[in-house]
Amino acid sequence: MTERTPPPPSTLVLWDIDLTLVDYSGLGKLWYDQVALAVLGVELAHVPAFPGRTERSIAVEVLEAHGVEWTEDHVERMFAELVAIAAAARPELPELGRALPGAAAILRALDERADVVQSLVTGNLPQLADYKLAPFGLEHYLDLSVGGYGSLSTDRHELVSAAIRAAEAKYGARFAPGSVVVIGDTPHDVTAALHHGAVAVGVATGRHSAAELADSGAHLVLTDLSDTAAVLAALLGCTGSDVRGGGDQLPSRA
Repeated sequence: MTERTPPPPSTLVLWDIDLTLVDYSGLGKLWYDQVALAVLGVELAHVPAFPGRTERSIAVEVLEAHGVEWTEDHVERMFAELVAIAAAARPELPELGRALPGAAAILRALDERADVVQSLVTGNLPQLADYKLAPFGLEHYLDLSVGGYGSLSTDRHELVSAAIRAAEAKYGARFAPGSVVVIGDTPHDVTAALHHGAVAVGVATGRHSAAELADSGAHLVLTDLSDTAAVLAALLGCTGSDVRGGGDQLPSRA
């Protein structure tokens, strides 16, 4: 009897990292202090806004703020130094950060579903994404090979399209906009999802309130990820071909 080939996955879930799955508050500035000194030979005189930004946009801003007309070579040098600094800090990362409540449980619950692929849309470089997730075992539930990373573009919505293309190519699937769920803690995550007609899910575990995320157009707003069953039902329930705004809010578990 011939075995049937399982159908391709039908839902693509794309996670942000910082202040959505993990919290390494303050680490970005610390690392860019070191990058500026190593690459530019100066102390960091301008601190960029980090939440929701791509590494490329941050690097360009730092260069221009310090009087350096940015080139691809300058950006790549900053990326290389950032990776080297992060790699050296790997033994300390479990103490420098934490997994946010419920992150591991919801990733595990989605990983158990054959119809779901999970990856990333993150402003981080690919190496930094792996480094930040690994101390808490979160990378095991994500296909990092099809993520959209901050090295690609200054525009976050281009990271979403890159992740969708890579996932479709690898899994032989067609992910319609309503079957792509983009989850993050900033309005930047929301607008990147909306640019592609994807389902935008805000998580109010960062610097933006649930009301701000709803106002930015999120289809669903989660207070946090702590109630695994409720979050799982909400995420799977908001996929489909007919995606509308509304910012429905799911409270945290009491």
